[in-house]
Amino acid sequence: MERTNWTDIEFILQGLSEYPRAEKLLLAMCLLMYLVILLGNSTLIILTLLDSHLHTPMYFFHCNLSFLDIWYTSSFIPSMLIHFLSEKNNISFTRCVVQMSVSYTMGSTECVLLAVMAYDRSIAICNPLRYPIIMNKAFCIQMAAVSWGLGFLNSLTETILAVQLPFCGKNLINHFVCEILAFVKLACTDISLNEITIMVGNVIFLFVPLLLICISYIFILSTVLRINSAEGRQKAFSTCSAHIMVVTVFYGTILFMYMKPKSKDAAFDKLIALFYGVLTPMLNPIIYSLRNTEVHGAMRKLTARLVLEERMRNLHL
Repeated sequence: MERTNWTDIEFILQGLSEYPRAEKLLLAMCLLMYLVILLGNSTLIILTLLDSHLHTPMYFFHCNLSFLDIWYTSSFIPSMLIHFLSEKNNISFTRCVVQMSVSYTMGSTECVLLAVMAYDRSIAICNPLRYPIIMNKAFCIQMAAVSWGLGFLNSLTETILAVQLPFCGKNLINHFVCEILAFVKLACTDISLNEITIMVGNVIFLFVPLLLICISYIFILSTVLRINSAEGRQKAFSTCSAHIMVVTVFYGTILFMYMKPKSKDAAFDKLIALFYGVLTPMLNPIIYSLRNTEVHGAMRKLTARLVLEERMRNLHL
């Protein structure tokens, strides 16, 4: 079958076009959540860069996660908001592929990065004396680079296979964004290879990191239980409580999305998928800053510095 020229192909994102009032409400909600994502994650990155007390492996990986969340949500939320405001919901082949590959890269990278962060916490608690030696700057950069590299390779593999498919029908994507499985299902040829590679990729990038996270926390738990004082145990758990909450939210929403009974109303399934993509990036900076004295201290110092600079500027005027 002859392939259609990529420049001739356009896709239509159905979204909630059958519920126009719901789209307007969703527009306001997604805009608010996106602003919270940008503000929260950007603040965490700026604080980490400016405050020397936050120049540690833990906050280095937090920065990577925040940067990832900004890019992930920026790959689809702005264009989705534009589609909500516009009567035309079409998207070009190239834009659809870019949106799909960027979001897939970020999602895959986050899975690996969460496993790396669990390893960091296990070294900090199980081997605190050698922690600065093991988790040195070069090693942390290598671990982050491997996380990003694996995520990119996974996305590149899926994207290359997807763009080679021929499309010859009405290219209606029953979603808010270009999602890879919905994309390949529009092809007018056999997509068994694509479905198998997507399934294998999901298993590798979802369950292997989850297994590594569980192993890390088994070591952490066994070490914490050997600590005699209750205060020492509480302090050890508090260093990884934020990571546990992030992993719970991340994998909890995924399990809920895939294990829940399929709804008769496709709109409900699309909303669940959308909020899965927005909820975790919004909650991550909130979780990491909540009850975190180091982040609170950095925020107070930055605020005091800005106030002082403003006063000095007014005195010169």
